[in-house]
Amino acid sequence: MDIDSMIEELIDREGDYVNHPADRGGPTRWGITEAVARAHGYRGDMRALPRAEAASVYRRIYWLRPGFDRVAERAPKVAAESFDTAVNMGPETAVGFLQRALNALNRNGRDYADIMVDRRIGPATLGALGGFLAARGAAGEAVLVRALDALQGERYVGLAEARPANEAFLYGWLANRLG
Repeated sequence: MDIDSMIEELIDREGDYVNHPADRGGPTRWGITEAVARAHGYRGDMRALPRAEAASVYRRIYWLRPGFDRVAERAPKVAAESFDTAVNMGPETAVGFLQRALNALNRNGRDYADIMVDRRIGPATLGALGGFLAARGAAGEAVLVRALDALQGERYVGLAEARPANEAFLYGWLANRLG
């Protein structure tokens, strides 16, 4: 799936304007929080945030800036999963999950060397991804996506345990963000 289709699907899933009292993100439209919109130059009422502006933010901040476009050249399903995680948990968290999973799946360094979990996609992360795919083949990509889902799910449960107000969101996170 190309990034334009992923963004459109994401915006459809995120929905229109919401301002849930338990959501620390505050006013949100198309999944873009007010803080993110303001940081990227939007000054209007959040109820009026244009869908095209949301799509532009998703492309720039959650796809291109972290480097998921470079991941997609090697492993499009991993890139799609990482993009969705980045939108919900932040790009650095999504990249960290990828790096942790690659380290855990390298068979103690036999397939490729461990990489630093610096939460940035660079030559080392892309090299480890290439090493993983070379060692595990096409089926490996699906396993890596499962590992990313597992890390994401564990984080959701932890968020709900740490802040009871997050329990209001846990079911939806698990139902709509994993798998």
